[in-house]
Amino acid sequence: MTTFSLVRHGRTPWQDENRYAGVSDVALTDLGHGQARALAAWATARPTEETFAGVWSSTLRRAIDTAAPAAEALGLNLITDARLGEVDFGQGEGLTHAEMDERFPEESAAHFAHPGVIPLPGGEPGATAIARGSDALREIEAQYPDGHVLVVTHGTLIRLLLCALLWIDIDRYRTVFPEVRNGSVTTVRIEGHRAELLDFNVAPPAV
Repeated sequence: MTTFSLVRHGRTPWQDENRYAGVSDVALTDLGHGQARALAAWATARPTEETFAGVWSSTLRRAIDTAAPAAEALGLNLITDARLGEVDFGQGEGLTHAEMDERFPEESAAHFAHPGVIPLPGGEPGATAIARGSDALREIEAQYPDGHVLVVTHGTLIRLLLCALLWIDIDRYRTVFPEVRNGSVTTVRIEGHRAELLDFNVAPPAV
């Protein structure tokens, strides 16, 4: 089985304002860069049997900047894949929940009632995000059979993928996994259609 340590990127300014950042290329805050350094320290301190064979990230800057210190510390090349990017929130990009309710109330209400199935206006359905993210993980799995891979990606995509891997209704991703903290590690083992959740939302110690 391939072990994946799925990491949510570090903190961004939009999160400080509770704004939705999907495909928008938002930078890290100073705290976010600190979380990236903490991830690197954690990654290099793993026991020998848990040594990382690869480091991957989405192509968005906040993910790359979170993953790059770990890749450098491990002496590995960082590989990026657009399929690991965050869900596209369409017209909700850059807005708060309250602003969505004000600008398109009916569509906002429908989305938040069924977030996995009904996208925000112009946004990406949960099933589409799961399909591309799963394809990326399967290809990584094929490259690192029985290996351990660090994958820096995004909060909503992680929650959707966990639902798909663990056979949970994707409309429940917000309630079953209410929060994935910035810089936190969620570890799963995957082999074909079999998945095991080992750790969830574990934050490496600050450095």
